[in-house]
Amino acid sequence: MSQPRALVVDDEPDLRELLELTLSRMGVEVETAEDLADARRKLGAGNFDFCLTDMRLPDGNGLSLVKEISRDLPQMPVAMITAYGKVEDAVTALKYGAFDFVSKPVDLEALRSLVRTAIKLREDDAEKAASADDAPPAETAPTKPAVTAGDAPDPERQGAILDRMIGRSDSIKRVRQTIVKLARSQAPVMISGESGTGKELAAQLIHDLSPRAEAAFVAVNCGAIPSELMESEFFGHEKGSFTGADTDKDGLFVSASGGTLFLDEVADLPLAMQVKLLRVIQEKRVRPIGGKGEVPIDVRILSASHKALKPLVDSGEFRSDLYFRLNVIELPLPALSNRQSDIPLLIEHFLEVIAEQWGEAPKTLQPAALDELCQHQYSGNVRELFNILQRAVTLCDGEHIEVDDLQLQRTNLEDGQDLPTDPGDRSLDDYMENVEKRILENALKDAKYNKTEAARRLGITFRSLRYKLDKYGID
Repeated sequence: MSQPRALVVDDEPDLRELLELTLSRMGVEVETAEDLADARRKLGAGNFDFCLTDMRLPDGNGLSLVKEISRDLPQMPVAMITAYGKVEDAVTALKYGAFDFVSKPVDLEALRSLVRTAIKLREDDAEKAASADDAPPAETAPTKPAVTAGDAPDPERQGAILDRMIGRSDSIKRVRQTIVKLARSQAPVMISGESGTGKELAAQLIHDLSPRAEAAFVAVNCGAIPSELMESEFFGHEKGSFTGADTDKDGLFVSASGGTLFLDEVADLPLAMQVKLLRVIQEKRVRPIGGKGEVPIDVRILSASHKALKPLVDSGEFRSDLYFRLNVIELPLPALSNRQSDIPLLIEHFLEVIAEQWGEAPKTLQPAALDELCQHQYSGNVRELFNILQRAVTLCDGEHIEVDDLQLQRTNLEDGQDLPTDPGDRSLDDYMENVEKRILENALKDAKYNKTEAARRLGITFRSLRYKLDKYGID
């Protein structure tokens, strides 16, 4: 790629000079404009790899430029300079199509990180175009599923990544198309959907297709961290800052720096932690417990929840300012009931995965068993289907899975149904372990395979539930 070119739009001469100097030292050729009219002229006359514009300009709002670039030059990343503390401006810019933002006074390290990401986006586009040019003619090119967004070329790597989201239904095709678009942005994304619909997979795909793919993808279940340890887990601590802090520890934000932090079950964050999380997202800095200074971070935030957050905002259980900061763009995932045509494909894929994990040939489904799975109501969605198949592979005697191996009939332990009154030849310990295992399995199913909710319903701690699930080999 030749020397990258940037257009900087700002009406403050001192800031234009600072931005031009900083970018020039990074090997970027810079053109500047002091207002919207000047910026539009220069965009029309030359080719730029990215644009950096202020929010407030003498002849209008920089958001207008963001919208125009997103509409007319969708392959060119544009970032917004916002006033200090103006979270609403940053969120609006991201919704209008800006890939990122930087606040005044401009943190030069944050600016350099933003510029590196913009350059990486353009380099990826150049490689994509080169791949398309090198591809064989359409009549001799190998056929592959159409999973791309719009008319963009579909390089081999992108196709391989997207193929990890199994399915050919229209709903899944739309999800994959949206993921491709979201991967180009740095905007926070809220991934919504029922438990077991694949929210972490969607987050991983966004990361793997983004300019951050070579850095870390860090996933954390917010409901699984004890409240007293949350600040240390997220922000880190220094040795001796509290009892048990025997060494320095990087928090999750630092571990994910340069990459992506996925906050799963974000609705489970206590209000006190929500305040601190909002500040870190806004300031792009963390202060470890016991630390004397703040550490700059460069992290893209993706979050998910199986709960609807808006009612929690209305009831005061979730901060509205954090909600709007995390929910800049929403990616809803369909329930398995809305993509039943994908069930045979998912079954074939999961049986191959299980066989590979266990080092044996894949099992096959008898037609009646396949029909049962296609008609089953999946409260736990794709995750429940995988768990059913794992159990069936374990129980089946030969190479073919029968209907009985699926064990789809629910056992109601609370009413005492299907529970023998006599353990028979088994020891009492074996009998009670079997009962406990079935209770755990039913609690998971009733909680739609949300382990935090299952622990709450059972009246035990999350840690205790995890121990019991590991004990019985329940995934």
